[in-house]
Amino acid sequence: MSRVVFYTATTLDGFLADPDDSLDWLMRQEQDHQGALNYEEFIAEVGAIVMGSTTYEWVREELARVGEAWPYAMPAWVMTSRDLPGIDGADVRFARGSVREVHDAMREVAGGKDLWVVGGGDLAGQFADAGLLDELITYIAPVALGAGRPLLPRRLDLELLEATRNKAFIAARYRVVGPLAEDRPA
Repeated sequence: MSRVVFYTATTLDGFLADPDDSLDWLMRQEQDHQGALNYEEFIAEVGAIVMGSTTYEWVREELARVGEAWPYAMPAWVMTSRDLPGIDGADVRFARGSVREVHDAMREVAGGKDLWVVGGGDLAGQFADAGLLDELITYIAPVALGAGRPLLPRRLDLELLEATRNKAFIAARYRVVGPLAEDRPA
């Protein structure tokens, strides 16, 4: 059965990007691409992805800057309230509204593989709010930004399943338990 996984990198103080949506802090970190919780092993188990519009626009701009093609072979959903351009040759689907509907559509095409929340802490939070986020896998960088896009702007209990060092990063995998125990109805 498909798991919904938020696989991302974060600063030690819990930010995905700086206040200008820059990832410069991330790109300069040393990592072993074959090491613990690595991307290649992760993406091999992914059957569909979803991202927010800010992440989608960042990816489009970065790909145009470096002259590379869309890197995802699987269907991709972009949650947006705006009209955004597609990408030639890519299976990109734009959606509005409930993440539950997108989740159901993703599961249909994923063939039992995992579903990846690519970017956007708030989007991952929406999946968590709907009880659909199963795991968080994060590379924690030795950087503090003090402000920016938060990792997961929700009050959640998580269970640590795995943690190890990958060069500059702490690579950690968590199971999403649910809302904080203090916030759950008695």
